[in-house]
Amino acid sequence: MAACTKARYIMYLTGQHNVVPEPSLVKCITHVDLAFMRSEIFNTPNQTSFPLFTTVADVRPKFPNNTKIMVAVGGWGDNGFSAAAQTDQSRALFADNVKKMIALTGADGVDMDWEYPGGNGEDYKANPNSEKVWEIEAYPKLLAVIRKAIGPSKTLSAAVPGLPRDMLAFTASTVPIISETVDFLNIMTYDMFNRRDNVTKHHTGLQLSVEAIDTYLQRGLPSEKANLGFAFYTKWYKTDPDAKAECRARPVGCPTALMEDPTTGGDLGRAGAFSWHDPVPTELSGSWTKALANGVYDSQGGGHYYWDEEEDLYWSWDTEAAILKKFPDIVVEKDLGGAFAWGLGEDAPQFAHLKAATEGILTWTTGTGGASHHREDEFEKSEL
Repeated sequence: MAACTKARYIMYLTGQHNVVPEPSLVKCITHVDLAFMRSEIFNTPNQTSFPLFTTVADVRPKFPNNTKIMVAVGGWGDNGFSAAAQTDQSRALFADNVKKMIALTGADGVDMDWEYPGGNGEDYKANPNSEKVWEIEAYPKLLAVIRKAIGPSKTLSAAVPGLPRDMLAFTASTVPIISETVDFLNIMTYDMFNRRDNVTKHHTGLQLSVEAIDTYLQRGLPSEKANLGFAFYTKWYKTDPDAKAECRARPVGCPTALMEDPTTGGDLGRAGAFSWHDPVPTELSGSWTKALANGVYDSQGGGHYYWDEEEDLYWSWDTEAAILKKFPDIVVEKDLGGAFAWGLGEDAPQFAHLKAATEGILTWTTGTGGASHHREDEFEKSEL
């Protein structure tokens, strides 16, 4: 492997898959985000305990000496941010606890993962977006108070939505203010096909990723503060069994089964995901085997997929070749500041996607990764 550069290269390390590969595979990683610490604990006065699935001290020796070990706060379904953002006093309390947490844990910074300010979170049916409009202006204020509390030497980042429909708090007015406060934004260019959709698409597709990046740049985010997200996992969705003819003619864009309860927003169990480190659910293993053998790359939308007509299952995931293609087509083309992935341990035990992302980083920054050209054969099974 070529010598690493200073290019920003971030991995989330999760409690679900706390696996770190051998040092040679992580030597280019510049930041590690330990995910997650719950946000509500930062709303408690005189907080002295900050529970996490591991410790900064345990993780630090597994990475290069200059790798920044950060704590990611929040995550999907975490509801503590709204209370934190409400008033000057609540924001100050939250920020003071973040400062205290960094001091106690020895972390190099914090990643704020509010999904999502302004609405469209897990509770969007129970707590409609109309009641969260105030969060749009409160969100930059919360970030600014955190920055003031932790100072300029600690890293402050935020994970932000990849779908324009979820970017309620990321407007042409707020993005420039946010960008002045944070060191960078991790744009979650994955899960962009989810149970709130009704036709199939690529959950981490190239064209959808371009649309996400372009939206932030057009709204005032400097390109060097934008990081492209990669997904080290696969997703599946049930398609409408009465739409076989339509799905056969157009697998990408075919109708799905109803995946979300229209009243409560609850998951109906007709979509899901698993990582490369997870055992494949028994009921999905046969279809997944077919997907791996027969999946194709959609050269128009830029995503690897497979539709199983017998099982009415649509699969969406990134191969190594699909990962490599995103570097010249997005990272280089848009002059981005870096890339990140969810998540490191999710790619165990083979770490093939990690290797591809590292190769992409090196090719992008030094021209020495040198493998994107010899993997073009992986695109031969493309839907042209």
